[in-house]
Amino acid sequence: MNNKQLLGKRIKELRKAASLTQERLAELIDIETGSLSGIESGRHFPSLPTLEKIANSLNVELKALFDFNHHVSPEEMKQKIINNIDKIDKEKLCFIYKFFENFK
Repeated sequence: MNNKQLLGKRIKELRKAASLTQERLAELIDIETGSLSGIESGRHFPSLPTLEKIANSLNVELKALFDFNHHVSPEEMKQKIINNIDKIDKEKLCFIYKFFENFK
């Protein structure tokens, strides 16, 4: 899934969590319903002012629209780390090691 699609999916999730229809959110941010549909489906990428209006209308911080990993479980995170650890060069591996050492 590309970033436009991830963003659209996240906006749709937040809109539904706020119990808003596409029509109502489009009205709140002053765009056509079809434009919002295009954003939510990942066909269109909204401008920064539109993103700000969306975030404000959904009562979330702008960065929440880009929180694409909010559904990743701890088990999935661990598995992704394990699956990718052999692909990391020594310098990055040392950084990660030092980072984790600070949590002891």
